[in-house]
Amino acid sequence: GGLALGTAGFAGLRLAASRDLVLGGIAVGGFAAAVLVFAGLAALALRLLRRAVNEATAPRWLVLATRQVAARPVYTVVQVSALAVGLLALVLLVLLRTDLVSSWQRATPPDAPNRFVINVQPEQAQDFRVTLDRAGVTRYDWYPMIRGRLVAINGRPVTPEDYAEERARRLVDREFNLSHSAALPAHNLLVGGRWQAEEAGAISMEEGIAQTLGLQLGDTLVFDVGGLRHESRITSLRKVDWGSMRANFFVMYPVSRMPEVPTTYMGAFRAPERKGFDNALVRAFPNITSVDMTATLTQVQGVLERVIRAVEFLFAFTLAAGVVVLFAAVTATREERA
Repeated sequence: GGLALGTAGFAGLRLAASRDLVLGGIAVGGFAAAVLVFAGLAALALRLLRRAVNEATAPRWLVLATRQVAARPVYTVVQVSALAVGLLALVLLVLLRTDLVSSWQRATPPDAPNRFVINVQPEQAQDFRVTLDRAGVTRYDWYPMIRGRLVAINGRPVTPEDYAEERARRLVDREFNLSHSAALPAHNLLVGGRWQAEEAGAISMEEGIAQTLGLQLGDTLVFDVGGLRHESRITSLRKVDWGSMRANFFVMYPVSRMPEVPTTYMGAFRAPERKGFDNALVRAFPNITSVDMTATLTQVQGVLERVIRAVEFLFAFTLAAGVVVLFAAVTATREERA
């Protein structure tokens, strides 16, 4: 009765904490599968122990311990399984804590870009990059940017009314920021198809927007770019980390040049710690739009530091509580066994 009540309580707490029946069911099912595996291994180990210990030749303490364990095999299997699941939970907590902290720290590294500039005209591109080099900015994202509206998929005109999801409606109803590059961006991961440099008539889609719009490899898309219709076939899907503070695009053409469409340039870089840099940049290029992300990055990094400290405190507290519970489980039947 106590075992059944404890199991039901654990399952209920997992489902309540997850706030999602599917996710909670997966967690409960995973622990249930682990219990079955541990129970099977414990039963096998108990059987091997009985056969391995020869009461005629084995030390007296080992004979007594084996008799005690074998006297109640079901209880022994249950106790071993419970201890194993407890240790599994602690190990999972250690791994989760390490993974969370690492991913949060990678999201906003100390050298993350804190300036985003757009609307750099083609005739200004070379001078703008020279200005960055002279200021000591040697690492930055630099991509052409094209404005285009999706007007057809596989030869069929597209309108917002074709989609039930609100996000899909908004995407179709506005212009996309397109770009092109012969090389796959280093911070993008190819998850489908192939990226072939300088492949004409090809296009690469971000996997999230492809799912939202119901697109797949091989589909043909038509974008209206400045009144010109540009038709391409989806040849690859990319996974994009939108929290990376890098320049990212939903749609990219795997070519180095697209002279037939109107283009501007955008960049993302970390500004040098020098007074007057932003003012000098705007005076030299008054038409550009420069977005200063310093305050946002500082706030995000501060929040992440506090969250990391809270997670580490929770980890230490849970680890200490787990050790106490495991010790209590081991010593629960000490007097009875003695």
